[in-house]
Amino acid sequence: MQGKIYGYIRVSSTDQNEDRQLIAMRSKAVPERGIYMDKQSGSNFERPQYKKLVRRLQRGDLLYVTSIDRLGRNYKEIQKQWCILTGDIGVDICVIDMPLLDTRRGKDLMGTFIADLVLQILSFVAQNERENIRQRQSEGIAAAKARGVRFGRPRLSLPGCFPEMVSAWENGRIGLDEVLKRCNTSEATFYRRLREYRRANRRERRFYHKSRSLAAEES
Repeated sequence: MQGKIYGYIRVSSTDQNEDRQLIAMRSKAVPERGIYMDKQSGSNFERPQYKKLVRRLQRGDLLYVTSIDRLGRNYKEIQKQWCILTGDIGVDICVIDMPLLDTRRGKDLMGTFIADLVLQILSFVAQNERENIRQRQSEGIAAAKARGVRFGRPRLSLPGCFPEMVSAWENGRIGLDEVLKRCNTSEATFYRRLREYRRANRRERRFYHKSRSLAAEES
């Protein structure tokens, strides 16, 4: 009895276009309901759709992936999952971009040896590329920070009346709720910016007193 046909697609957060993989699956007559897709990093196999697919697979089924790096980018994990799929579950795997990785062919000793060798090489290349990507990202972030680029959410500017609001709040003329409302900020943000405001004032006062002392000495 012929098994069912499935396809697995993975796109990372930096590559959201799954069109090429979908076209490849359809060219192999993979039914739409048999296609599982994760939009997640390939560093591990903790992916919801992949786990759902593995639970659905049965001996004799056929699984298509476009390339090894779409299956994953972790050398040891790729080897482990390949063994689970082809050995423990008993499915056939066809890597569309690499015809040598088609377990339906060459099931003799030589064919298995060649497939295992190709799998190890491609798994290594996939992880190596992942590490290169991470290295380039780290270098890019470091270079951007050196140029003064700020990461994270943009800093919200405080209203010009912030010093007056602080003074009124410290003197008990208005409550904290009123300050937060007028400044349009949360309590946590208010206290953080208050600490910054006070530090800036202390620096200004130290600079002022130092300047006066220097001016007195020169006179």
